[in-house]
Amino acid sequence: MRKLGIAFVLGLVAVVSAVQTPAQSAVPVTLIKAGRLLDPRTGNVLAPAAVLIESSRIKEVGAPAQVQAKAPTGVKMIDLGSATLLPGLIDGHTHLLLDVVVPPEAQSSRLYNGDFAPALLLAIVESPIKRAFLGSQLAREDLESGFTTVRNLGHSGIDGDVTLRDAINAGRVPGPRILASGRKITSLGSYLQSLNPALAEPILRQEFHEVASIEEGRRAVDENLFYDVDVIKVTLDDDGIGINTPIMSAIVEEAHRAHKKVAAHAAGKVAIQIAIDAGADSIEHGNDVTDNQLRTMHDKGIFFDVTPTFWSGFFSKITEPSIVLSTASRADLAASDERRRQKVANFVQRILKSEVKFAAGSDMCWFYPGKTRGQASVGRFPTLHQAGMPSLDVIRAITTNAAEMLGWQDRVGAIEPGKFADIVAVAGDPIADITEIGRVRFVMKDGQVVRNDVVSH
Repeated sequence: MRKLGIAFVLGLVAVVSAVQTPAQSAVPVTLIKAGRLLDPRTGNVLAPAAVLIESSRIKEVGAPAQVQAKAPTGVKMIDLGSATLLPGLIDGHTHLLLDVVVPPEAQSSRLYNGDFAPALLLAIVESPIKRAFLGSQLAREDLESGFTTVRNLGHSGIDGDVTLRDAINAGRVPGPRILASGRKITSLGSYLQSLNPALAEPILRQEFHEVASIEEGRRAVDENLFYDVDVIKVTLDDDGIGINTPIMSAIVEEAHRAHKKVAAHAAGKVAIQIAIDAGADSIEHGNDVTDNQLRTMHDKGIFFDVTPTFWSGFFSKITEPSIVLSTASRADLAASDERRRQKVANFVQRILKSEVKFAAGSDMCWFYPGKTRGQASVGRFPTLHQAGMPSLDVIRAITTNAAEMLGWQDRVGAIEPGKFADIVAVAGDPIADITEIGRVRFVMKDGQVVRNDVVSH
């Protein structure tokens, strides 16, 4: 009887295994063929190229004949002709739940931070559900332009970017992978001043953690961790007042204890030095960085996240279609654009010479008439090339380098076996013409085709 029982169990296992085998072999497999594949890390180009994808991961990369020989029968074929394959793009610094419309000149001139603050206040005080739907739209537009991963650094309410991240991960809405930061940690009055005293605190609490001591800094990190953020964002004032080095050091220590990176908004020299001394993982903007600070960042392995948001006359471009500017303001903008052009050329050369690790982010939170959010964001990166950065370095800044800055180099940023099947394609050669990255014609995320403007077979 015992032998019969064992035989019955073994037979049952065999039957179940036979039933399960077809389901197990039903993992979707896709083969992409293209004229070229660029590896940003090495700069090497594989031509022609093929990528074998199993479910959401890349399984094989190589010459078409070699890869196709390893593909199972019935593989789904996508032939992109002469297109160039690139890893999915990464925006290292964005704001998907904010869409600032620049107000008329007369209104801006009467307010503190007048170009930015009115739209920020509206975003804070209006319905968070309305804001979430806006974020969903902007996330979809980013994905359609080739961004398969973004790091959202604040201006999302208490948990807006976390919730959007989770909805995308669950497949409820389309969008890129999101590293969410929750509320920015700031000092009092960094973005808004002189609000109604009876309402100021509850309004600001919807958007920021305002801290003035070591204990408050640690508490702000812990509150963001409660909402399951991926990264901590801190805004440091250029004059060094507010969040000083001891407070920032406590924030970094608390975040690192939870294995979270810290991104520091730091434009001026004093703010940059505080971020460096406290051990921040990345410095955002860094407009006035010195050569000594670049060397220290290099030695400490601190990432420089360059944000060319307002390069190449961006502010003029977003205001001209909808705002009537005075003659004086137009002249001021033109002069400012020229000064910035000269300054950023030197800025880029110093960054390259220092060999500091760098990535790039759009810092996009602005409404650009006639463009989607994705189009507005991707259009910022060719300006790095205009300022003197080689095309390959620009591409690295939004692929391999950005993946390392995020701590996700094991999953995104390159078309390599084992990584997520996040792939984009452009018609031409982005090394010869960096503006090709603004004309993405094919987008795949997680092995799923998001967009295909190329004939496929």
